[in-house]
Amino acid sequence: MAERQLALSGVAVELGGRQVLHDVDLNLDEGELVGLLGPNGAGKTTLLRTILALQPARTGTLRVGGRSPAEARGTVGYVPQRHEFAWDFPISVEKAVLTGLAHRRRWGRIADKNEREAAREALRRVGMNDLASRPVGELSGGQRQRVLVARALVMRPRLLLLDEPFTGIDAPTQEALTELLSLLSTEGTALLMTTHDLAAAAGMCTRLCLLNRTVIADDEPARLAEADVWLRAFGLARPEQLLRILGGAA
Repeated sequence: MAERQLALSGVAVELGGRQVLHDVDLNLDEGELVGLLGPNGAGKTTLLRTILALQPARTGTLRVGGRSPAEARGTVGYVPQRHEFAWDFPISVEKAVLTGLAHRRRWGRIADKNEREAAREALRRVGMNDLASRPVGELSGGQRQRVLVARALVMRPRLLLLDEPFTGIDAPTQEALTELLSLLSTEGTALLMTTHDLAAAAGMCTRLCLLNRTVIADDEPARLAEADVWLRAFGLARPEQLLRILGGAA
């Protein structure tokens, strides 16, 4: 049996002495595209940072491709929220993508032929290869999102984490990104994506994981039709609209 790309069991995380996550169980296999849904403050970004070994877990076990998060550091693709990248830094689109290989390169070393080819391939996949020399500060919001995705893809990861990739982008960019994520899934990449866009998640994800400090439910979108799980995850007294979205995407 192939090694799971992500395996979490009983994970708990504290920030500033406050428990943010507890008893989190979550598994991803090759080719799965899982939407991580929950209200603000539910711990979604903290969970991604824990998987990336940027935030330690207090208890529980985490395995990324059969290794610890620290051992797997640099092999997991990560698309942060756009405000986390320094867009005013004076570099080109291609050089911004190459920063995704920083863990493999000595500071100041010029990118070699293979690295430049990997960057061009990543830019081609997001439809940005013709803008490789453009300064990142001149890009639109949708173009910036594509650059962040290319920056994650340049390492050719088997596990890709995305934090709110659809926030603040135009419809063509969202459509192109949806198609790309679905293609990566068919190619065997495991994807875990936080999002507030339930309609997009229900339409493209193989599973939805509802998180509010712990996993409330984890199943195929069409099977999450119980109002109680949405009440517990989001605190909604009347989740009918969310259930209608799921019904329309089934």
